[in-house]
Amino acid sequence: MLYDVQGPRARRRTLVGSIVGSVLLALLALVVAKRLADQGQFDGDLYRAFVEEPQLWTRLGEGLRNTLTAAAYGLVLATVTGIVLAFGRLSTVGVVRIPAVAVIEFFRATPLLLLIFAFFLATPIVLGIRIQPLWALVLGLTLYNGAVIAEIIRAGILSLPRGQTEAALAVGLTRGQTLGSVLLPQAVRVMLPSLISQLVVLLKDTSLGFIIGFEELLRVGGQLRQFLNNPIQMYVVIALIYIAINLLLGRLATYVEGRQRARLGQAVTVQPQPADLG
Repeated sequence: MLYDVQGPRARRRTLVGSIVGSVLLALLALVVAKRLADQGQFDGDLYRAFVEEPQLWTRLGEGLRNTLTAAAYGLVLATVTGIVLAFGRLSTVGVVRIPAVAVIEFFRATPLLLLIFAFFLATPIVLGIRIQPLWALVLGLTLYNGAVIAEIIRAGILSLPRGQTEAALAVGLTRGQTLGSVLLPQAVRVMLPSLISQLVVLLKDTSLGFIIGFEELLRVGGQLRQFLNNPIQMYVVIALIYIAINLLLGRLATYVEGRQRARLGQAVTVQPQPADLG
């Protein structure tokens, strides 16, 4: 229990507060709806393009595909980077641990937008190499989210009982084998919700690609709304697409977690043996 059970007076105050809050929110929604209606935002012409123009959905589909492509590359590379950095930070060798700590703290504290600009604008000047907008975005997402994922993995591993490490070392496993074969698989169950949350953040951060001309979903929507002159309707549709994707990711996380629990339950189930009556 996080708090005591409410008494009659507290329940009445909670009910009154809920009713008052609901009424205020309803009044606010009515005011917003009236202002939108007065400005003609509910006119059918502003919504007709979503029904009568298949090219609109084609362009939005292209933007969504680019968004998912950048998110997929960023997810894979950030996860690999996070695992490497987390293992480096957990290392007992100072030559490995100190650089890993420095990299994690630097990229975790650096704004993602600054990293994207650095790869897209500074790399051609410093190294003479021009990076495409997709890869400038992916590299920024990789370094920033990789540093965050490294801390998630480290926290997940440190949350395990110390006896797991001691038992693995006792049977002759090296430190690296202990981290990769014993601790990491168990820690995944602990850190799965945080990893999924970070994936959602990574997916939404792909919208920063519009700054460097990458045609992800938000940039394509911005181009279309200039042509159709329906910014509110267009951005509502884009928001709904992002919400739908995030809900699917949440469902995926719930499914994977359920599968892991079922597998763990099967692994520890002890089959009853017949009694020895002889």
